[in-house]
Amino acid sequence: MTTDTLGRRLHDLRISVTDRCNFRCPYCMPAEVFGESYKFLPKDEILTFEEIARLTRIFAGLGVSKVRVTGGEPLLRTDLHLLIQMLANVDGVEDLTLTTNGYMLAPRAQQLKDAGLKRITVSLDTLDEEIFRQMNGRGFDPTRVLDGIQAAETAGLSPIKINSVVQKGVNEHTLVDLARHFKGTGHIVRFIEYMDVGNRNGWKWDQVVPAQEIVDLIDAEMPLEPVESNYPGEVANRYRYLDGQGEIGVIASVTQPFCAGCTRARISTDGQLFTCLFASRGISLRDPLRDGADDAQMTEIIAKVWSNRTDRYSEERTDLAATQNAPQKVEMYQIGG
Repeated sequence: MTTDTLGRRLHDLRISVTDRCNFRCPYCMPAEVFGESYKFLPKDEILTFEEIARLTRIFAGLGVSKVRVTGGEPLLRTDLHLLIQMLANVDGVEDLTLTTNGYMLAPRAQQLKDAGLKRITVSLDTLDEEIFRQMNGRGFDPTRVLDGIQAAETAGLSPIKINSVVQKGVNEHTLVDLARHFKGTGHIVRFIEYMDVGNRNGWKWDQVVPAQEIVDLIDAEMPLEPVESNYPGEVANRYRYLDGQGEIGVIASVTQPFCAGCTRARISTDGQLFTCLFASRGISLRDPLRDGADDAQMTEIIAKVWSNRTDRYSEERTDLAATQNAPQKVEMYQIGG
């Protein structure tokens, strides 16, 4: 088991396979910044499938058993199912999942399942068509996302998790309807406090709907009770419906930081290792890979980075904001959520 300075083990690996996305969500890739002239990474700077698979094997040797493929929008990566197949064959990887906005999912869900994908998480901030168009920044309606969720269910990619970022003044009045829509389906909606990811979303404290308020809003309509975590380090606080028709989760990174249990490492599209979603910089794994480092040398590099890890940004956020010393942070589309 590989642990950091605070005793947190290395258990989860999140891999961003592309920095591109077909959405322009204001809290991640605002359209005014990521327009037609924005220069994304050239192909030769992006990790190949073989490089990703090799790094995953090395991380598995250090204790990682849960791997999540992210983006950008990972379904934009050509032949993604081939990577899924490679990762599914890595010894030690017990849970292989993918996060997507779901817009391109329907025709590919079965292919991903057949390749070895275990589960899937779909980002869906609201069912309200007008607000959804606003929040995805492209004018898309939620129909194709819902079709993707249905296709994933048919393919057996379950349980399906639906992630909804809740932003005050934007979509908080629609969260009860979202919870009601998926109640009794076996899918788990996870409501996420609006976070200060990256540097370009104009985040402010007064835009956060606190987790307890989210729970109270749903509980008033569909009574809930808290449930124990499934495993140490689970990021979502779980609540089940009293009538037995499923559960929801609430991810409270702002009001109830969970840094103390964080076991996640992240690899960016260009092969940098990040040890926090809010990190300022990463350590290149791509460069030593391409310079000929063997597995033992790569293992040493990764283990050293993790063993020196001190990250706990969410716990420090209030003090940093008060002193206006918040650091520049990596953008979420580069390392996934």
